Amino acid sequence: MKKLRENMVRYFNKLDERWQALPLRKQHKYTLYFFMAYLLLTAGVIFKVWYDIATSEDSMVIGHIENPVLKKNESPASLQDTLSKILKNKIYERK
Repeated sequence: MKKLRENMVRYFNKLDERWQALPLRKQHKYTLYFFMAYLLLTAGVIFKVWYDIATSEDSMVIGHIENPVLKKNESPASLQDTLSKILKNKIYERK
């Protein structure tokens, strides 16, 4: 973990040195380009959310959650018996 951290610090230091070696005008251009890309991406996401909200249906379907175990038409008593058998088999190490 320590080696990974040292490699990351070394990599970021090299990256920072390369950035500092660029002329100030080029740094300004890159910063402006990255900001414009960020601004376009943000505007696109906001437009997409606005469009999805505007075209969505206002009704929400609410239904009851059904237990999949009870859908099998088994009685809860037989499920309890099965559970108790499994637990007893685990306790007494039977298969």
